[in-house]
Amino acid sequence: MKTEERDAGPEEFGRLTDPFRRELMAYCYRMLGSVHDAEDLVQEVYLRAWRSYASFDGRASLRTWLYRIATNACLNALEHSSRRVLPSGLAGPSADAPPRGSRVPEVTWLEPLPDRLSGAAPEDPAAVVAARAGLRLALIAALQYLPPRQRAVLILRDVLAWPAADVAGMLGMTGAGVNSTLLRARSRLERLVPAGEEITEPDEPEQRELLDRFARAFETVDIPALTRLLTEQAAWEMPPVPQWFTGREAIGRLLAARLPSGCGRGLLVPVRANGQPAFAAYLRGEDGALTAHSVMVLSPADSGIAHIASFMDPSLFEYFDLPRVPG
Repeated sequence: MKTEERDAGPEEFGRLTDPFRRELMAYCYRMLGSVHDAEDLVQEVYLRAWRSYASFDGRASLRTWLYRIATNACLNALEHSSRRVLPSGLAGPSADAPPRGSRVPEVTWLEPLPDRLSGAAPEDPAAVVAARAGLRLALIAALQYLPPRQRAVLILRDVLAWPAADVAGMLGMTGAGVNSTLLRARSRLERLVPAGEEITEPDEPEQRELLDRFARAFETVDIPALTRLLTEQAAWEMPPVPQWFTGREAIGRLLAARLPSGCGRGLLVPVRANGQPAFAAYLRGEDGALTAHSVMVLSPADSGIAHIASFMDPSLFEYFDLPRVPG
């Protein structure tokens, strides 16, 4: 890199580094499992990069240099944080609907990542498909159970396809060390990723029809119609509620207990998260007004919807560029 580029001001620094912001956001999210934490960390990475930019010698690419900073920042952050999980990572499924207000305050929950904040540019369809596969919710949940260094190696090597030599230089390891760490990470990940993730999604027209039917049934609180859209062994999770449910009957009882009755009680806004179809759900309160309630990430399969993670955190709506109260 030319010296005048390294001596550039903020505008020139931004021009050179901003193209990597979205992929760094996805990388930090994979490492941390939280959109809130990933956003904060990316801001920290760019601040560190700007402060040390004058010392960047250009021996590695600018992209590699930024990833090195991001990796060190993630590893440091993980030393002082708890593992982020889904309810299915805590215990087996429940049979009865939990009481309202059920929470486990000491648990740090996994969060979804809006597609608009991550991934490849839309004009690169192959890169978009690969990025989506590496952000699926079940994979992110499983990654959180790997030790931080194993997590970094697996993401860099298997998800981002970095050469082993580059990963070794970034983490201060030998090539043999990277390869042995990768093998351990792969072995553990194979035991963690649920078999249900090996599902075949319906083609786009069928998926769109399935999602439209789901939205209509949810908005009108048609619980029989909702459960018919699920696979036999579908799972429904609702962090921060610690209980989760599997099977149509159990999910039907859950929905009957949790959803407000009456036509027109909710509104679903289609979004995308973790490379999967999702909805931002607004529910009506006792005053009849619609307010932000949850972000639901769906896993469609040929036989129906196989998994729903309903993240009941209205603060997530800002990341999807949605208001707390629909207009």
